[in-house]
Amino acid sequence: SSGINAEYGHIPTGDMPRHIQLYVDRTLVDKMVPGNKVQVVGIYSIRKTAEKDSKKEKITAGIRRPYIRVIGLEVDSSGPGRSLNKFSAEEEDHFKKLAERDDIYDLISRNIAPSIFGSEDIKKSIACLLFGGSRKRMPDGLTRRGDINLLLLGDPGTAKSQLLKFVEKCSPIGVYTSGKGSSAAGLTASVMRDPATRCFVMEGGAMVLADGGVVCIDEFDKMREDDRVAIHEAMEQQTISIAKAGITTTLNTRCSVFAAANSVFGRWDDTKGEENIDFMPTILSRFDMIYIVKDDHNESRDTTIARHVMKIHLNREQAASEGEMSIEMLKKYIAFSRGRCGPRLSETSASKLGHRYVVMRTSAREHEHESNKRLSIPITVRQLESIVRIAESLAKMRLEPFTTDADVEESLRLFQVSTLESAMSGTLSGVEGLTALEDQEEVRKVEKQLKQRFPIGSQVSESRIIQDFTKQRFSERSVRTVLNIMIRRGELQHRMQRRVVLRVK
Repeated sequence: SSGINAEYGHIPTGDMPRHIQLYVDRTLVDKMVPGNKVQVVGIYSIRKTAEKDSKKEKITAGIRRPYIRVIGLEVDSSGPGRSLNKFSAEEEDHFKKLAERDDIYDLISRNIAPSIFGSEDIKKSIACLLFGGSRKRMPDGLTRRGDINLLLLGDPGTAKSQLLKFVEKCSPIGVYTSGKGSSAAGLTASVMRDPATRCFVMEGGAMVLADGGVVCIDEFDKMREDDRVAIHEAMEQQTISIAKAGITTTLNTRCSVFAAANSVFGRWDDTKGEENIDFMPTILSRFDMIYIVKDDHNESRDTTIARHVMKIHLNREQAASEGEMSIEMLKKYIAFSRGRCGPRLSETSASKLGHRYVVMRTSAREHEHESNKRLSIPITVRQLESIVRIAESLAKMRLEPFTTDADVEESLRLFQVSTLESAMSGTLSGVEGLTALEDQEEVRKVEKQLKQRFPIGSQVSESRIIQDFTKQRFSERSVRTVLNIMIRRGELQHRMQRRVVLRVK
């Protein structure tokens, strides 16, 4: 048996969504999965239930509950949710012709949220996320994930949420959730008691429902830290391990994570550097591409955007040119590519990528020698795997079995304009592995001295702390970084309208 809920688009105003139990048997079993939109034909029936009265220990019979005995069902593949993996011969021929086009990469990226102006590189990254790389299983049983994770950080009003909503629509499997209304159990899995049998049953969360697709998490910065930690395993190992109430199991979460977040200060502040970001380095390192989206003031660009928005509101949007893909066609092409193609790195691409990786490290070492200041290299082996996944997704768009040199060049360029540019500009300098070692050493010294000078329970003015340390030739930025880190850990607390700092532990 399974349950069905009313679709949120068809609920009358002020009404609650209703649900009813379905009884499915014989050939209709396993036709649908959680998250599907279905049309059901069945017989409305009533069954007797017996409930035990806890106070009198008596069984009260005669309670009747409705259910539908299903005699036919159809899974709707349009809109968000799961799409069918069955394609007609004409569609397959059309997809193969599309894959042979030279401009297929640009065509797909142009058709991602066409109503949103600009953001070309972000749209290209979203195209790579939708197609994904190739999942690899090693001879020792370990797996390497093929799904690409993407994070958008930046100012409000830069169409981050609109991009998330579009990805939910055109992904073969898409689940959208918001950070403030999502708990750890809601994202991963929860164990609860079945009201009918009183036995413990397990319910999958958003990431389990999005297995094989994309989970879009909006307001990622508003999530509680404990809830954010719960998705660490799901993002890298792509499994969720449960050990609750006698149920010990592992669930698959082979999905891409597309997250959007704002700065700590609402708008991005270039003078504050790493203080804009309230994420731990452990979660940031799991994202393949991190974009910082800024709302810069530019008169000519603002004029173009204003015209574009006015066109949309006046319904004067020009009809799509011949050969442009509809959302339904794009969704089917993504499902077709993901199911039929698993590209690998070619030998020439692998040697080129390895050479470029070494060149990046060597150029950084030369920079250290010239500037006499040692820097941590922002590109690590985890980021190298990210570049491989992006190159594989570019080959998958053309339905090719191996990547080319052009794919590797484009994947390196996308990585350069996203994570590397964010790291080099100092905007991610608070992230482990993306900060100068000299700055890390200064931060450690400030923290050690701060803990020695101020015992637990003491209250000190924040401005006095900064003055004392700047007199000792420590930078104000390092002192503020230490204070922010200790407040985040719960070792310090603000008092008296954030003027005084109290040492708690």
